[in-house]
Amino acid sequence: MREHEWKGWLKGLQELSPRQRQAVLAQLHIPDEGQQVLMQIESGGASGRCCPHCASERLVRNGQANDLQRYKCQACGRTFNALTGTPLARLRLRHKWHAQTRVLDEGLTVHEAAERLNVARSTAFRWRHRFLRAAHQVKSAKLSGIAEADETFILRSNKGQKVTGRKPRRRGGHSRTRGTGDDHVPVLVARDRSGGSTDFILHRCSKKEILTSLTPVLATDAVLCTDGSSAMASAAAQLGIEHHALVGTTGKRVRGPWHIQNVNAYHSRLKDWIRRFRGIATTYLSHYLGWFRAVDRHAPQHIDPVNLLDLALGRIAHH
Repeated sequence: MREHEWKGWLKGLQELSPRQRQAVLAQLHIPDEGQQVLMQIESGGASGRCCPHCASERLVRNGQANDLQRYKCQACGRTFNALTGTPLARLRLRHKWHAQTRVLDEGLTVHEAAERLNVARSTAFRWRHRFLRAAHQVKSAKLSGIAEADETFILRSNKGQKVTGRKPRRRGGHSRTRGTGDDHVPVLVARDRSGGSTDFILHRCSKKEILTSLTPVLATDAVLCTDGSSAMASAAAQLGIEHHALVGTTGKRVRGPWHIQNVNAYHSRLKDWIRRFRGIATTYLSHYLGWFRAVDRHAPQHIDPVNLLDLALGRIAHH
């Protein structure tokens, strides 16, 4: 609104009836989610901001575009805004982004999300995976104390892809083979007793892949509890850390403080949560694992939309 229009609008307020004044006040108290999202995106201002193209901090303000402050880098000469280089760059309908985070918090399917947000299913799908693109990288960087590790297996799905060599399977159906064959994707989950959690998608449950996954995240003085897997035992031996194997087939699942009930309960919650989607594409499995970590970390309280939007923008570091 231009200055003369603003002054005319203010002058017109004097002519409003009491009922009209109440209506104006009611409108002013309605939260403007679009403005709230905009303020969150711009939070921090230019201080501490660097060019996403060359990482230079020599920036100057360069007008506005699409309601966002634009900056120009004096080093490389390119322009950008606060969304440039983030998973949410160039997405539209920003006033619905907090509502999108609530949809993620509730774990709605694509069809349910599209209906809730009043957008096309293709938009709901695109938003889901843009919002989850950064989330799958946010996981515990180091596990300490007593840590539990175990594999779980997620049914492989080629949803959305053309597959040859096998008959189609109902979405969310069952594998034709039992156990841990090629129809399943192994996921290694590791958790410590403080609630820290991380996971890894494996090609095979081999000592080499387990060792590669666990070496960076286990503290040198950690105590590792696993099932009776020989690959886990070999990896623990090579890591040189204290290891306790709990063999469920013997009936001894707990020995004092040593057990894997924490990680097994996590597996159960994960699979119950995944079941609602009737099969998830293996291509996006890492996104769903990151999504569930965020949801499970805040249970039973719901995730604050502001925090979840920061997560989608990549502003929440590994923890």
